Amino acid sequence: MSKRWARGWKVVLLLLLAWPFVAWLAALALIKTVSLPRADVVVVLSGSSAYIERSRRGAELYKEGRAPRVVLTNDNLRGGWSEERQTNPLFVERAQEELARAGVPSDSVEVLPDVVAGTHDEAIAVYNYATRKGIHSVLVVTSPYHTRRALLTMQRTFRDTGIVVGVERTENGEQTPSPTTWWLHRRGWSAVALEYPKLIYYYWKYR
Repeated sequence: MSKRWARGWKVVLLLLLAWPFVAWLAALALIKTVSLPRADVVVVLSGSSAYIERSRRGAELYKEGRAPRVVLTNDNLRGGWSEERQTNPLFVERAQEELARAGVPSDSVEVLPDVVAGTHDEAIAVYNYATRKGIHSVLVVTSPYHTRRALLTMQRTFRDTGIVVGVERTENGEQTPSPTTWWLHRRGWSAVALEYPKLIYYYWKYR
């Protein structure tokens, strides 16, 4: 084996050994939380298949007394078949069910009227709601690897409004893979690897 091939294999081996550490750092870099001890509303962002973990975290914050209301954004997407309903419910309807199961009263839950197609749409919908209702603080709930982009988008949307924005993450392991093992799961690649181009796009487009 030539020296060039030997060096090449060493580089490959080093990259393979370093990958789990690099992947872990890449996942952690996407996680950014800004906690608020109390807010006017908890806003649970749409997440389609992540609606369970986000709704449950929203319910936890509500039951901790961190906000008197839980607000849901609506991406207008439908999930799988429900035998109980005999239809394919919207994910926002499933989120409402999760909140109810977690003990959040229905009169403390509100679905925003605007249909959203992304994080920027959600920020605008929350902004419209907050300014219309005279809200002064918003605590956003989303999945861990979405927190940095969500916070960036919300802070830019609410800039110079005087409205305080916080972001809370869900726990890993329920619907979001752990930072140490995300690359072993297909969902992890969409949650981490694909999040970076989205973050770059949002950073430059919504300045």
